Amino acid sequence: MQGHVARKRGRFYAVIYEGLDPVTGKERRSWHPAGTDRAEAEALTARLAAERDGRNDEIRSLTFGAYLTGQWLPAKRLELRTSTYRGYVHKAQRHILPALGRKRLRRLRPEDLERLYDSMLHPTDGTRPLSPKTVYEVHLVIRGALDHAVRRGLLNRNVALSASAPKLRAIPKVEQKAWTADQLAAFLRVAAGHRLFPALWLSANTGMRRSELLGLKWSDLDIAKKRVSVNRGLVAVGYELHESRGKTDNSRRCIELDDTTLAVLAGWRALQAAEHTAVGIDGADQMFTNPDGQPIHPHSLSQTFDRIVRRAPVPVIRLHDLRHTHGSILIANGVHSKVVSERLGHAWYAFTVETYQHVLPGMGEEAARVFESVLTPGYNPKVAKAG
Repeated sequence: MQGHVARKRGRFYAVIYEGLDPVTGKERRSWHPAGTDRAEAEALTARLAAERDGRNDEIRSLTFGAYLTGQWLPAKRLELRTSTYRGYVHKAQRHILPALGRKRLRRLRPEDLERLYDSMLHPTDGTRPLSPKTVYEVHLVIRGALDHAVRRGLLNRNVALSASAPKLRAIPKVEQKAWTADQLAAFLRVAAGHRLFPALWLSANTGMRRSELLGLKWSDLDIAKKRVSVNRGLVAVGYELHESRGKTDNSRRCIELDDTTLAVLAGWRALQAAEHTAVGIDGADQMFTNPDGQPIHPHSLSQTFDRIVRRAPVPVIRLHDLRHTHGSILIANGVHSKVVSERLGHAWYAFTVETYQHVLPGMGEEAARVFESVLTPGYNPKVAKAG
């Protein structure tokens, strides 16, 4: 890069051109003190300019794949949960690197990204088309990586901001499925003979996420106050188990329990203690374990649920849909959505309302009656509703 010697107040400085500011677009120059001897200042200027040129040669030859795997992903590993980081790595290896890995970082163009997204949505090699949601998630990875490169001074602009990609608002939401109270009761009757029935019962009666359920410890249970504290999760990354601190801050919460659920847990604790004694385990704190004392793998619980569902006279749903079933039943029976939101550990109360608005019991009709009562003297909406 170009550099020159400048004199200011009797002292010389090596002034090195640093390129354009990515935010303002203005030229950037760095000033380096070089003493009172002009020859020394010129020598320093030449050395710094050569070092800068060498660095820019390295940057010019840097590929997007080398940047992703050598700089951006290692940096993200420091700030992301293990499961989230593994998801980034999978998207990079599966979709991004094969298509864009050899492309030089500074030569990446919006059209390159758009060709990748189109090939994912409309493949011509006989593979299955990917969903817009998956393509959007890949776009977020690329956009985040390029934004990091801009902040590091490796790029002047983020070309992902100019590339067309599926919009989040246009992506169809996954249809939430839930059982009625009668269907849930039918499932629990069939599940009652299984060893993991207590885990399924607690899931149905609290709406906890699978990871939260399997992360519980007996020390989280407060029998006197009839509640359980959700403080952590047990997740499978690949097939390895990792403890997480919860999906959001609201995930860490207390959930009130009924007497029947406390009785189910008491029975489970006695069975678990007998199993642990048989294999020489003393004082284990994990609430749900295999007979050998090891934590129950999340995949194993889901597979158990699926097998029981196939035997029960109920529609097929996922284990996670027990959570939606819990929320739907509560709201359909008049429990305030704010209470349901806190019980489920939703990050935003509005999300609860939006998710379960289809089962809010007659709120529109009730609103019409209330307004009518304001305008009609002597009108009693409760009497009209009873009639």
